[in-house]
Amino acid sequence: MNGTLNKVMLIGHLGDDVKIHYFEGGNCIGRFPLATNEVYINKQTNEKITSTEWHNLVVRNKAAEICEKYLTKGDKIYIEGRIKSRQWQGEDGQTKYTTEIQVTEFTFLTVKKEVESHKQPFAQTMGEPAKTNYDMPSVPANDDLPF
Repeated sequence: MNGTLNKVMLIGHLGDDVKIHYFEGGNCIGRFPLATNEVYINKQTNEKITSTEWHNLVVRNKAAEICEKYLTKGDKIYIEGRIKSRQWQGEDGQTKYTTEIQVTEFTFLTVKKEVESHKQPFAQTMGEPAKTNYDMPSVPANDDLPF
């Protein structure tokens, strides 16, 4: 294989509400933590163990506004994206590092608010023209998806 691949797919629960920050010019960025769990049985003690991994998610512009509007702490979401590491200088002068997931696609798996009347999860693909009304998301009833 000649190329490389940086792709992440996660299903998890929001650890907090989406925090959004607006910039000059109208662009915005939304951030929220996502928890994924692994459950296994300890073979020596037969104890059920749950291990939680936390991921820092970043969404941009219209996708950030959609996430802020429809997601709250505890909601379940499917995301696709890429891993991005960055660094900055902290107030104490120390170099800080973080690893984030830059979200490119998402599907809400918890149905509520205005979405509830449609009884379908809402999906958004960034980078493609939106085909849905952002105020009232919908999924076509006659789709041929296998799920």
